[in-house]
Amino acid sequence: MMNQWTSIIEGLLFMIGDEGLTIEQLMQVLECDEEAVVYCLEEISQSCEAENRGIQLTCLGNHYKFVTKANVHEYGVRLFELPERNKLSQAALETLAIIAYKQPITRSEIEEIRGVGCDIMIRKLIAKALVKEVGRSETVGRPALYAVTEEFMDAFNLKSMNELPDLPSLDQDSEMTLFDSID
Repeated sequence: MMNQWTSIIEGLLFMIGDEGLTIEQLMQVLECDEEAVVYCLEEISQSCEAENRGIQLTCLGNHYKFVTKANVHEYGVRLFELPERNKLSQAALETLAIIAYKQPITRSEIEEIRGVGCDIMIRKLIAKALVKEVGRSETVGRPALYAVTEEFMDAFNLKSMNELPDLPSLDQDSEMTLFDSID
């Protein structure tokens, strides 16, 4: 049975996505000691295993994060191959355009432009091979940098990034979005 801190940590790990959280970060956010955080992380991990769920809690480089279990991979591949799944949502297109025009770019920079979280969108774009991680920023925390792939170039029939349409100049009264200029 999960206690309040455990469910909060689970929610925070879900929110932060691939970036994960350290014990120290969780201690700061929850304003509690290391023992309480470790107990909650163990409780989450055991819950994922005991309930035979499709996700598990893992610790990579001192960062705790949720990952899918190995037995889900084959089905995930099938899911992303479904024809109706190959269409990009407006949110995915916005995220992809930001990456294309501003690459290399970090997740937090994309979120600052879009005004909403984009971790799931980035994961979907990576799964569709339209975006890839190309390195790490030199800023604090060394976040991942993202750029478009050759598959992006093929999908949008581009020979070079110079063929991307110019961004429209927007004033405050304009309702035009970035995609109104892309056919």
